Amino acid sequence: MLKRILLIAAGALVLGIATVLCLALTKSDEFVVQRSTVINAPPEKIYAIISNFHRSNEWSPWEKLDPNMKRTISGSESGKGAKYEWSGNADAGEGSMEIIDEDPPKKVQINLHFIKPMEGDSLVVYELIPQNDSTKMTWTMSGPNTFFGKVMQVFMSCDAMIGKSFEEGLANLKAACEK
Repeated sequence: MLKRILLIAAGALVLGIATVLCLALTKSDEFVVQRSTVINAPPEKIYAIISNFHRSNEWSPWEKLDPNMKRTISGSESGKGAKYEWSGNADAGEGSMEIIDEDPPKKVQINLHFIKPMEGDSLVVYELIPQNDSTKMTWTMSGPNTFFGKVMQVFMSCDAMIGKSFEEGLANLKAACEK
């Protein structure tokens, strides 16, 4: 009787794992997270903040994750070539960002490299589109979706998880720019 229960349990476990792996195979090879907001400020004012890592504390939702986080800003003062490296607790992780392209005051492109908690690379794009006396700010992050990332997406939404932080960051940026 015990042997039969163990065989049924082992079979259910194998079936469960196989189901998760099959579902992971249906996930996209790339992930994209995007959020937008309208800010009552000209693009130049917003651009001055988002293209300068020295001003990240004014709006970035990740700056508050670890009060003891080590930060290093190097390269250009702002814009292309500016680099930001961080190392923090388990919530903040470790990695670097570098502005790799820009079109002032319309666009900033950043190479985002995570080291911890999981190594990976993403492209971050901030796009600013004037709308009368306001500016539509769109924040997009995209990158390759590893098999492990696909397995994780069976259980949780990357868009929902990261999107909440984007929404918080955009709200912070809106508040900073509309002062």
